[in-house]
Amino acid sequence: MDFDMRALPKASRYKILGSCVTPRPIAWVTSRSADGLVNAAPYSFFNVLGDEPPTIALGMLRHGEGRLKDTPRNIVETGEFVVNLVSEDHGQAMNLTCIDAPADVSEVELAGLQLPASIQVAPPRIATAPASFECRVLHAIETGPDQMAVIGEVVHAHVRDEFIEDPERLYIDTLAMKLLARMHGAGWYSRQTDLIQMTRPTWAERMADGAA
Repeated sequence: MDFDMRALPKASRYKILGSCVTPRPIAWVTSRSADGLVNAAPYSFFNVLGDEPPTIALGMLRHGEGRLKDTPRNIVETGEFVVNLVSEDHGQAMNLTCIDAPADVSEVELAGLQLPASIQVAPPRIATAPASFECRVLHAIETGPDQMAVIGEVVHAHVRDEFIEDPERLYIDTLAMKLLARMHGAGWYSRQTDLIQMTRPTWAERMADGAA
């Protein structure tokens, strides 16, 4: 089937994108408002953009009430945020921070998160996350009504010691992190339990094999 995305309602557009662009890594973002209130919320429209400087991108959809969500508002106000990765052990806590709680309820307290201070930015990180990235905003782009794309520079990285196989070579045991990824539909996630490996080919090898 073909779809004219501009002719479809919002829910249909999201269903097509969310069902096809998977698995998606989850950025469990901690931010701090200008008044000092800390927020934690997961975003799966997230990925790495480059390494010079190290940059990540977040896609932030509008709140169901038709307004900017707390996290992008905090990021715009302060220019800083922390991306924490989500392991299987943190799945339920991460899910709790999605809850439609009243404004006076702290999702951070509800999920029982430990939030030590960051090194270079004001928002705290999640202590037990397998990895966390302190970020400063490079660009915040309005992509639609109360919808935003944020590009941030990673200024400080934290990786838990148990996942560092070789500190000198920076070999990280990615599989041991047991990271969760977002899948299709409501409430579906995936584990990193079924992998394949393909080595990147080189032209010289292809010429040597006579396959060019």
